[in-house]
Amino acid sequence: MIEVVEPTLVSEAGHCAALFLSLQGAAPDLPFRLWVDRRAQLPGWDERRVPLRPLFHRRLRKLEAILLYRRLLRADTPVLVPTASYFDLRALDLAARQQIPALRAFLYFHKLRASAARARALQAMAQRQPNLELFGTSEEIVQRLRTAGFANVRRVLPVLAAGQTVAAPTSFRYLLCAGAARADKGFGKIVDLVQELAATGSTLPIAVQTSGDHYGRYDERTAADLMRLRSTSYAHLRLVADTLDAEHYAALFPGAICLQAYDPAEYADKMSAVIFDALRAGAPVVTLAGTSMAAIVQETGAGLVIDSPTPQALRNAAQEIIDDYAQFQRRAIAAAARYRPDASWAPLVERLRAALANPSV
Repeated sequence: MIEVVEPTLVSEAGHCAALFLSLQGAAPDLPFRLWVDRRAQLPGWDERRVPLRPLFHRRLRKLEAILLYRRLLRADTPVLVPTASYFDLRALDLAARQQIPALRAFLYFHKLRASAARARALQAMAQRQPNLELFGTSEEIVQRLRTAGFANVRRVLPVLAAGQTVAAPTSFRYLLCAGAARADKGFGKIVDLVQELAATGSTLPIAVQTSGDHYGRYDERTAADLMRLRSTSYAHLRLVADTLDAEHYAALFPGAICLQAYDPAEYADKMSAVIFDALRAGAPVVTLAGTSMAAIVQETGAGLVIDSPTPQALRNAAQEIIDDYAQFQRRAIAAAARYRPDASWAPLVERLRAALANPSV
């Protein structure tokens, strides 16, 4: 078995579930066992193919992770952490108490905060655990890990929804802010836009997903912005309050213009999977200069990049796309063909196959 550790996986809705299902779709022959939140409700999952082990308590999950890593490492089985953090590096090192053998621990980083102290800690970790197999969503994360001294580092783009086909062209429906409501994702900027649309008597339709994190929580800033949004009277606003399953989430994108007013300081070195969800549905993207997503939009022409997420800038970019929606949509669909889930997962799947083929390594 490949032991997959996902402490915050609670339901089929959300990023963690989509991430794992995409990996499984790219490598259906690999034997996975999934360690999840003790309250996990995953009725649609096939237990015969993916055994589930409910374990983690929200408040105790870090301690429980260390104990689980110790147990799994002693069992000589591959361990995969699909949404790894710096904590998981430290926890695996602590749990191992010695050098982890090759092809035993695989960590996929979607973000990795940079600082001088963190760089020194990573360098020390690379010396103690040179055999770790590490993956990052962005080239910046990959280079940060390589600079620290880790030898086995590769890039895996978070292109999810393996098995889903690229959508057919459709007409424009609405502006869309998809995914969990968070300050770093520019949720407040979207609220500013909605208030601007209401104040100017616009009829431009917009849908905003307002679900919280894995546990339904909001950061303080986002909670305040959510109150602003709910108090805004705009007849053409659709609120999507629930965290959606994969099918209903995917249905948000056809005919949309996907607004990603993400903070460039946070997303300069990490990639949002939402952009690939949008492209697969043929939904053009508006995003900010300096983000990882901006590079994809600029390269493919599948949307527009703006310098500042002011309501007027977002509105002007959206209107420019609406005026030539069919052309922008064609570019989005063409871009999606370049980013296939199976190809994206290939670097990780290759190493997991090697681990199963060489259990004594």
